[in-house]
Amino acid sequence: MLRSLFSGISGLRVNQTMLDVTGNNIANANTTGFKSSTTVFQDTLSQLLGGATAANATGGGTNPTQVGLGVQLAATATNFGQGSAQTTGRATDLMIQGDGMFVVRKGNEQLYTRAGAFAFDETGVLVTPSGNRVQGYLLDAAGNTTGGLVDVTLDVANAVPAVPAGVTMTSYQIGSDGKVRGIFSDGVQRDIAQIALANFTNVQGLEKVGETSFRASANSGAAQISTPGQGQMGKIVGGALEMSNVDLAAEFTNLILAQRGFQASSRVITTSDQVLEELVNIKR
Repeated sequence: MLRSLFSGISGLRVNQTMLDVTGNNIANANTTGFKSSTTVFQDTLSQLLGGATAANATGGGTNPTQVGLGVQLAATATNFGQGSAQTTGRATDLMIQGDGMFVVRKGNEQLYTRAGAFAFDETGVLVTPSGNRVQGYLLDAAGNTTGGLVDVTLDVANAVPAVPAGVTMTSYQIGSDGKVRGIFSDGVQRDIAQIALANFTNVQGLEKVGETSFRASANSGAAQISTPGQGQMGKIVGGALEMSNVDLAAEFTNLILAQRGFQASSRVITTSDQVLEELVNIKR
């Protein structure tokens, strides 16, 4: 059977995958915090028809004779570049300016996201639109983080300094350092909690799990969790959301490339079929 048939089939498969990835990018062009992906192709094994030979006293060396056997998908690479800012004016809409990801808890699983469209639920817990709980730290009397990760809430019992009896919280704001600050009826601003951010040695190794969230994988490395503005962590921009980083002009170009690649691979199959037909017709 002609090698070209199988090479053409492999071309159809990978170009179909490229169409799938590009279509997903375009569909999420307006998805908050979405990170686009690209496909990376590589050739498959090549059949060795003749090995290389070394030069000797009577003649020069020869190169190997090989025929390629098609193409395969090497990777789908996620682009974690910064998306543009969309100002919303909502205090709980948060955007990370720089590196890092919000840490959220879904059941017993810890996930990570760049989508900061948060809101406080009826119990005062900061949650994502799908109900995942945003994680952070409680603060000690000096305003430093203490203990492990907890749900970020508006529980005034955690306020620093302590809230005197009869004093109530009138409003709140979230600073660039990720601290949730309550404004109280006695005119004092008190820090209630601080939002945590996570980073990874290899962010490309994160696994997409839907809801614009990621989970750590074997190749992402363990989550390095800290607070906004510390080390390589970015800062928080309140009242704004990070939009998708999809470049529609590039994606439409990729659509054309995938379409033409698919078309060319199908032409290889058609031509190979015609060659086989001619071979069969020799006997007639």
